[in-house]
Amino acid sequence: MYVVEVDEEMVVLDAGQMIPEDDMLGIDVVIPDISYLVQNRDRVKAVILSHGHEDHTGAIPYVISKLQAPVYGSKLTMGLVEETLKMKNIENKVKLKVVSPGGNIKAGKMKIEFFRVNHSIPDCLGVAIQTPQGYVVYTGDFKIDQTPPDRKFSDVGRMTDYGKKGVLCLLSDSTNAEVPGTTPSEKETEAGIKDVFRDAPGRVIVSTYASNVYRIQQVIDSAAESNRKLAIVGDSMKKVIEISQRLNYLRVPKLIISVEEISKYNGEDVAVLCSGTQGEPVSALHRMAKGSDRQLSILPKDTVIISASPSPGNEKSIGRVVDYLYKLGAEVVHSDKRVNVSGMVQEELMFMLNLMKPRHFVPIQGEFRMQFAHAELALTTGVHRERIHMLDNGDVLQLQGKNATKASKVPAGNVLIDGLGIGDVGNIVLRDRRLLSKDGILVVVVTLNKKTNAFVSGPDIISRGFVYVRESEELLEEAKKKVTDTLNECMSENVNEWSSLKSNVREVLSRFLYDKTKRRPMILPIIMEV
Repeated sequence: MYVVEVDEEMVVLDAGQMIPEDDMLGIDVVIPDISYLVQNRDRVKAVILSHGHEDHTGAIPYVISKLQAPVYGSKLTMGLVEETLKMKNIENKVKLKVVSPGGNIKAGKMKIEFFRVNHSIPDCLGVAIQTPQGYVVYTGDFKIDQTPPDRKFSDVGRMTDYGKKGVLCLLSDSTNAEVPGTTPSEKETEAGIKDVFRDAPGRVIVSTYASNVYRIQQVIDSAAESNRKLAIVGDSMKKVIEISQRLNYLRVPKLIISVEEISKYNGEDVAVLCSGTQGEPVSALHRMAKGSDRQLSILPKDTVIISASPSPGNEKSIGRVVDYLYKLGAEVVHSDKRVNVSGMVQEELMFMLNLMKPRHFVPIQGEFRMQFAHAELALTTGVHRERIHMLDNGDVLQLQGKNATKASKVPAGNVLIDGLGIGDVGNIVLRDRRLLSKDGILVVVVTLNKKTNAFVSGPDIISRGFVYVRESEELLEEAKKKVTDTLNECMSENVNEWSSLKSNVREVLSRFLYDKTKRRPMILPIIMEV
């Protein structure tokens, strides 16, 4: 999510969600912190979505009700967002407005123009915001595809025009800035997927992002050409296919079967297309590989295609899934340009820089090392080093006249969503979850006589995830003695406040258990009065 402010008015560019990292235990979705926007909601004139991928639209249901601003995007993007809003029962609370490449809108006093770019989903838009000092251009995700599946090309002419008119600042994606060369065309991916379908001796299982509409079409076409029936796994995948078909972005012949019908066909006559619950590519496949999926499991002779580039930080989890698949005897096709292409690699990034000729440049998205690589590419195209700005979350770049300065930061960061809770899981809760997953928990229960302040029962110790009780009776007996001694000492010193008693028990027991086991379980003292 990025925000452009011109005078007293704001425009929000994209509102995506992030797949939780491995250490975010129990978290379903990560969205941006919009507290700054909420504080200035009257100044927010529009939310503009560049394309329909979840990492650019997934936060809309969570944030738009707090902003009350209209949402603009292409026809397919708005169709996907509308379905997401219906699932949350808030579709009537948001104004969704469709815009087209080459069109423009007025958001407050700002004029905003749209130009077509190619990506792995149709209807992608770049955004150009007019300011008194020149255009601020946001590319969204893009690639330069000479043979796009829908024959709708990136509008290089309009991009060139912006460069001639004067681009004050370019915001361009950095995800693949470390990758040399150019991106192969989607046509090459289509041919590669068809080759795999044709040569596979058994079932073909394809895992991809639910919103990767071009890839879905290629899988459907490959299944039809190889005379295979196709089963769809994942509610998000089914919804995207239904919406894209209704809006004429997908052609689906009569080859779809239910998952229950797969067993009626020989392996060479069936294929499966799947994604995860949030549209991510691997979780459904992970369940199949682990044998925990109620409907499907991986069989020897299956060919599995993972047609998705791992997002930064997610490489390990995908690697584990691939290992499971190989152990089950499947043939796995992954990290292969035959079945997946992305975009925004070095030659394309430099091409965009050369077209736009920006006065200032901000590399966005990706890890810091990718943004740094993008900055180095900008230097080679003639952008002055002092006009390349590396920004962290919350940084504000102020452009005024010929000067560019970093202003004070605004509140920014991640909001974690767990079930129905939005933002109620913070660093402390995550720390506790990590501690529980690593060293377990020890519950100490003591009963106190309310009148005499004497301990009438306990201490009883309950262990979960720390040690197996039957094999550690001696350790736990020593622990009980430590607790008893600590409580007696407190009472002899007239220390009878519950908080002090609990703190002393926790401290003594933690030190004792670490000396004995080199582990630090969470210790939860409970004192009951009778």
